[in-house]
Amino acid sequence: MNRILVTLLLVCFLNATWALPVGADNTIQLSEIPVTVSTAKMTLSELLASLSQQSGITIAAVPDISSLEVELQPPSRQTLAEALAALGAKYRLAYNVNNNKRAIVLYPLAQGLHYWLTVAPSPAAPEMGYRQKQDSIRVAQTPTTGGVYYPPPQNTEEYKRNYENKIQDALSSPVSTFAIDVDTAAYSNLRRFINAGKLPPPDAVRTEEWLNYFTYDYPQPTGSEPFLLTTEAGPCPWNPDHQLVMLGLQGKVLKQEELPPANLVFLIDVSGSMAEPNKLPLLKTAFKLLVKQLREEDTVAVVVYAGQAGVVLEPTRGSEKEKIIAVIDGLRAGGSTAGGEGIRLAYRLAKENFRQTGNNRVILATDGDFNVGVSSEGELTRLIEERRDDGIFLNVLGFGTGNIKDNKMEALADKGNGVYAYIDNAVEAKKVMVSQLAGTLYTIAKDVKLQVEFNPGKVKSYRLIGYENRVLDKQDFNNDKADAGDMGAGHSVTAIYEIIPANSPETTGTVDPLVYQQSVIVPHDDLLQVKVRYKQPGEETGRLVTTRVGAKQQEQIQSDNFRFAAAVAEFALLLNQSPFQGSASFQQVLELARGAIGADAGGYRSEFIRLVEVSELLADK
Repeated sequence: MNRILVTLLLVCFLNATWALPVGADNTIQLSEIPVTVSTAKMTLSELLASLSQQSGITIAAVPDISSLEVELQPPSRQTLAEALAALGAKYRLAYNVNNNKRAIVLYPLAQGLHYWLTVAPSPAAPEMGYRQKQDSIRVAQTPTTGGVYYPPPQNTEEYKRNYENKIQDALSSPVSTFAIDVDTAAYSNLRRFINAGKLPPPDAVRTEEWLNYFTYDYPQPTGSEPFLLTTEAGPCPWNPDHQLVMLGLQGKVLKQEELPPANLVFLIDVSGSMAEPNKLPLLKTAFKLLVKQLREEDTVAVVVYAGQAGVVLEPTRGSEKEKIIAVIDGLRAGGSTAGGEGIRLAYRLAKENFRQTGNNRVILATDGDFNVGVSSEGELTRLIEERRDDGIFLNVLGFGTGNIKDNKMEALADKGNGVYAYIDNAVEAKKVMVSQLAGTLYTIAKDVKLQVEFNPGKVKSYRLIGYENRVLDKQDFNNDKADAGDMGAGHSVTAIYEIIPANSPETTGTVDPLVYQQSVIVPHDDLLQVKVRYKQPGEETGRLVTTRVGAKQQEQIQSDNFRFAAAVAEFALLLNQSPFQGSASFQQVLELARGAIGADAGGYRSEFIRLVEVSELLADK
């Protein structure tokens, strides 16, 4: 019956207007529904897919609302614009129009934000819908509805300027060195942007965090090393004349009984900026999920900060879950943000309860809006650097929309030898706090660095994709005092190099011959050599693991791991507006990803595909 009703609705939408050579903007204003029909309990994606097929305009919903059940009873002679307005009013939805692609994207309005109020508010939903275009909100109103406009709150989000790695000559610069990165915040932040009906700013794109958000089918280590290095090579999708080399580190999975006892301090931002539904309430959900995983030998303390910092829970055993959860439930938001003072207090508490053979960690949860006392990125990172040598690590969890200080939070986690994750919904909270608990909290390898030496006999030039803020001087590889990334139990790390073969006629710039020295190429069949240097927890002397990638690996059939990682990297090139994107396209990303879903535990790869599909509709290209 639902299908019949939708078919009637679609037929009623069709009139000569759909065939006019005009953009989607004009079409939705002119098209009419000549008779009254209804839909009953269909998903929004089903309704929009059918509507798209009949109208010639692509109409889609962001992943967050695609499975929403909808029911409409539009009056006769209603235009498509009015139908969208009714849909928006009933289900609190907004929409963007991309005239270049004749596409419409629907997305949910942010909770707690009311840009328009009816002149005569009533308990019933106002007869209005919302429309966003070029960072402004507009309303599509029925003739009986008046409205008053309230501008959206000021966006004060901050992202560090991202300069992509350049192409390097393999003869004059054969060595590439970088620290690992297991952060995932940039990817969940991407999802947050797309589910809000817009693309992220290019500086919010950190390719390595997108790559490392996903799990890959890397083999588990079986020897004495805490990780296993896997390599793979194959063609570059966005430049057929180039090759890709993928490096994968898989950390050893530890059983719960193998994990050391934890000394945790929850450092929670309860300032006024955390009052929104996607901040403190979501934060509480996340931390309660973590508390439920704790063991009796673990301890938890809770420090909060707003205008000033204070201890609301002294160190408490993990078995006292009800006591810990009651404290978390009782948190309220209000006041300014004295983040620096809170960090000092949390570290002091962690040090007072330090466990010599345990896991000592501060978990900071905030939107990053530090505005009282020590607040600049430089001051905060110096504060963290002074305390990381005490053996206390720092994890950072980001929440919310509108005033995220991504640059500060990423820098704090980096300098604190911890992980930076962004939690945009309850599903992500479970992923970070439950599914990845061991990797988030328990370090199996410290100061992990990779150094790749390219064979100029096989490689003309190369480029590391991502890891821009993790690049190290080559001398730092053997320097055990140089800080680098840490790896948690069960974590995987993926990195991709794009290489130009030595026999390629392509030129990327030349350097005059040196006067006082000459380079001699040693004939060899290898493409490159990979060295990994790391420290065991509690040790200060690095250990070395070395492997080589042979040229014949390029001739092998590429795995799902390789093709999916390539799809993620290509997507990042597009949204980063990279000059290195070559022939990259959304359709090529989708083709690669759809063919490499694999087992897809948790459905994260399928979700990636849906995000790419919506991104294509939002993009101007």
